[in-house]
Amino acid sequence: MRHRRNTAKLGRKGQHRNAMLANMACSLIKHRRVTTTLAKAKAVRPVVEKLITLGKKGSLHHRRLAAAKLRSQSRTLHKSAEARLAWRENEDVVRILFEDLAPSFKARNGGYTRIIKLGSRRGDAGQKAIIEWVDGESTETVAAEAPAASEETSSADESDSGPAVAAQDGEAASSAPEASDEAASEGEGK
Repeated sequence: MRHRRNTAKLGRKGQHRNAMLANMACSLIKHRRVTTTLAKAKAVRPVVEKLITLGKKGSLHHRRLAAAKLRSQSRTLHKSAEARLAWRENEDVVRILFEDLAPSFKARNGGYTRIIKLGSRRGDAGQKAIIEWVDGESTETVAAEAPAASEETSSADESDSGPAVAAQDGEAASSAPEASDEAASEGEGK
């Protein structure tokens, strides 16, 4: 029995699972949003939330703990100063975590991510989900803006075709009493 066992195994051995979660955490830090399966999104959520907590503390010790958890590469791999600066700006997940993300969550006590369910994957019916930071633009707001724009265009179309719609409604209204009169006359004839 699995009572009180909180680790989602995800069909992988421990080292493979930890490496996958570290890679997903790095992708979420760099790209702000990751589309994955629902089980993996639920498994990576506690990892990244603990990393944000380390980022909010901000000391050198916490940077080293985050670098170990993320398995980030060393900056000494880059030969030139330009390559090192470009890597630091775009790819250094520890810097992005501590300098960009963590300060934006200073006033927030937990709940740094949201998981949005997408539905089933076509091939194997696996549940898909998006995991993203809460301060980022939500998929729901993007989806809500799109229908609002289409409603504005459809309301403009209805105002252009107003008389035609009214004429069709008038015909339907005039034919409705005739149908009720016919039904009443049939009832009288019996």
